[in-house]
Amino acid sequence: MSLELFKTLSIKNESKIVFLVIDGLGGAPHGQYEYKTELEASQHPNLDQIAKEALCGLAVPVDYGVTPGSGPGHLALFGYDPVKYLIGRGILEVLGLGMKITPNDLSFRGNFATITKDGIVVDRRAGRISSEETKRLIEKIQNNIKQINNVEIILKPGKEHRFAGVFRHPDLSEEITENDPHKEGNRPHKIQPITDSKKASFTAEVVETFIEKTAELLKDEPKANYILLRGFSKYPNIPTMQQIYKLTPVAIAVYPMYKGLAQIVGMEIIDGCETIKDEIEKLKQLYEKDYDFYYVHIKDTDKLGEDGNFEGKVKKIEEIDKLIPEILSLSPDVLVITADHSTPSVTKGHSWHPVPVAIWSKKVPTPKNNVKRFTEEEFSKGILGTIYMTKILPLAMAYAGKFDKYGA
Repeated sequence: MSLELFKTLSIKNESKIVFLVIDGLGGAPHGQYEYKTELEASQHPNLDQIAKEALCGLAVPVDYGVTPGSGPGHLALFGYDPVKYLIGRGILEVLGLGMKITPNDLSFRGNFATITKDGIVVDRRAGRISSEETKRLIEKIQNNIKQINNVEIILKPGKEHRFAGVFRHPDLSEEITENDPHKEGNRPHKIQPITDSKKASFTAEVVETFIEKTAELLKDEPKANYILLRGFSKYPNIPTMQQIYKLTPVAIAVYPMYKGLAQIVGMEIIDGCETIKDEIEKLKQLYEKDYDFYYVHIKDTDKLGEDGNFEGKVKKIEEIDKLIPEILSLSPDVLVITADHSTPSVTKGHSWHPVPVAIWSKKVPTPKNNVKRFTEEEFSKGILGTIYMTKILPLAMAYAGKFDKYGA
């Protein structure tokens, strides 16, 4: 279905929708833990109760077998075709960090990394150095590298080992490769133009020179002695959730990338949260305001999955479960609990596995289902079946009474 159809059907009412996105929630059987997933191994009675009362199933973020990034996964959650609306990670990070963008800016996301003298990446996250350490390193780079070939370079530190920035010049192109090898034990890639255009060649030369100069500057650092850049992108042209769904949406998130994505689709951004508890408290504070769509993003489950920390992810799910009653105390008209993608500990990264999705509504009871627990296997029995992730928001809109009838 097209967004234009949803635009004609959407109506404004007083119903409130809460989207709780538990990043990387889905898992896969782990041989060291009795072939259970993290959801199967954890105790989460509140999530289980929701599963018994909700419309349950599994959601495919992009397509079968396709492993999504966080950007495509979230766009699908918000009802956008993630193939048609492909947004670079860089612009999301830059906006999320509050940086100002001009039409001449090429945004990017960066990681500090550890590289050997032989040029092999041994840690893509530089041991997850502290945010304070990243701030020091960014100041060091910014003070020494301000321009290359008249291209202005503007950097800003993010959370832990992450940072973002822009190259500012009228002749820059998104059509360049990245240097991140995505796995340890490999050499960084060389930045190269994807097309034959002069702008692409010029941009690749500038970025490669910046990486080389930065590597020289960082060569004596014990951990963060290299940078990996990806997500080169300019500001996209995308319709907002207000325009399509007539929603008044707000985003509650900790990490910049998710704030940036929310900003692009028209959400108001709320700052001041550092923990999951902070986010739930902020949701409670904002619930009586005039918003009708609350996006609450929880990052820690994804991070623990990427670290291969099965037990840590289990404990985090149990921690989140204890906060579910605080959300239900607000009496949302519709509560959606899902993820943007799966991050199984066994794969130590994003995966193609479908993610659990529960759509709970106080107004419209769901048909009885056979789901007893909030797990992947149980949700495979749910009446929702396996759907594309782009269908979740339209279903939530319907349960909230925010769609008019189609046709006579």
